[in-house]
Amino acid sequence: MSALGAAGGAGPRRTLRHRLADRGVDRMLWLVLPATAFVMVLFVYPFIYGLQLSFDPQQGGPFANYHKFFADPYLRDTVWKTLRLGLPAALFNVLASVPVAYAMRGKVRGKRTITTLLVVPITLGTVLTAQGLIMYAGPRGWLNRVLTGLHLADHPVTLVHNYTGVFLSLIITGFPFAFLLTLSYLSGIDPALDKAAATLGAGPWMRFRKITLPLLAPGLAITFTLAFVLAFSVFPSAQMVGKPSGSTRVISIAAYDAAFQQFDYSMGSTIAMIMAVIMLVVIGLVMVWRATLYKGATGGKG
Repeated sequence: MSALGAAGGAGPRRTLRHRLADRGVDRMLWLVLPATAFVMVLFVYPFIYGLQLSFDPQQGGPFANYHKFFADPYLRDTVWKTLRLGLPAALFNVLASVPVAYAMRGKVRGKRTITTLLVVPITLGTVLTAQGLIMYAGPRGWLNRVLTGLHLADHPVTLVHNYTGVFLSLIITGFPFAFLLTLSYLSGIDPALDKAAATLGAGPWMRFRKITLPLLAPGLAITFTLAFVLAFSVFPSAQMVGKPSGSTRVISIAAYDAAFQQFDYSMGSTIAMIMAVIMLVVIGLVMVWRATLYKGATGGKG
């Protein structure tokens, strides 16, 4: 027995790698550390710092800034003005991307060229898009010149420096993201499902409504949340093609004014925290709805 015990004790010791593997920790997980550090430095720390700063107002108790925001109609209304822009714009982009992506899923002549043209606004950015809207749809823009020149309008049509201008800017800049995401989700649905339904006599609309849409809906929920976050944080468009002191005074403008016009960084952080909470509430509601949707396999890559 002593000899066997000595032999067992002299056996090879398990390395740290094997002990970690027994606990489900693989060496490849170390590759996550740089990304984790990046998120911590650029996202988590600023959020925690901003949250702490929001409870340190210039005057009053810890919740003085929050009380001031919701007690002031001029500040409080920025929430509804931003939602009036963000929700319709995100919904429009998602709904408009579905038929376009569905048509581009198959064999389409000039597919690459059309896709490139649809995503070009991503390269322009919000500032150039807003400037283009002013040049094209402004009072002295090309569109109004054509309308008045053809006597289709007696006076220039007001399409910028109001709600319409900001909404159009959000559509132009947000649609490419929604289109690319929707196209990727559609590509993950096995085309054999559609063909099988066609052999059973189902028409195009029936196949889309009964097969494609239920499989696509969870992906559309994700697309909507990303499109909403992009639209809700609108700032340059609301300044350049909107009315920042009136109908398009969104919550991001209120945060900027508090921090860099009034130099009240605590109030600016408070408004930023309120923005984050509103976005999380909307995202949470969409995710709850998404959890009720179809959870089975798509039959393809998705």
